Amino acid sequence: MAKGDTTRQTILTHAAGLASQVGLTGLTIGALADDLKLSKSGLFAHFRSKEALQIQVLDHASARFVEQVIRPALRQPRGEPRMRALFERWLGWEQAEALPGGCVFVAAATELDDRPGPVRARLVELQRQWLEVIATSFRKGVEEGRFRAAADPEQFAQDLYGVMLAFHHHARLLADPRAESRARRSFETLLAAARK
Repeated sequence: MAKGDTTRQTILTHAAGLASQVGLTGLTIGALADDLKLSKSGLFAHFRSKEALQIQVLDHASARFVEQVIRPALRQPRGEPRMRALFERWLGWEQAEALPGGCVFVAAATELDDRPGPVRARLVELQRQWLEVIATSFRKGVEEGRFRAAADPEQFAQDLYGVMLAFHHHARLLADPRAESRARRSFETLLAAARK
């Protein structure tokens, strides 16, 4: 990787962590420059606009999510082992030190849900892709007879996403020490309902 690419990746990693705390709308080239002790003009040369910075932060966070959550989980056998790996790695992502404010996608979804534009459109696309990964992983388990034939992959994906949103809310906003154990119990309930 060239030095410029390495610098850009370092900036984006820091920006994703900052966005997890101040939100995407709070993430500006000026705020990022101040936080990194860099010049605004230097950062502007990398990103050109606040909107471009926000989209690139989403793409950077998505690439990291794929590397840390999706790819390792998809190496697991289909059925419960794969679904468990997705769940466990997703929990780890939510609690990562690189994201001190929690999942950047959850924060962005809350602030952008009613703000049309390119940043929201990119977030929606990334979230639909993630839901499809979950549904497809579950569907493969159904096809191989590891889950009930009548089980609905899209419903499972939505329900699992709901478990993770509740976990984020209870762990972050409510500081509930039982948030993780409750999320695990909810996940086990989903799996139990899906078994043959």
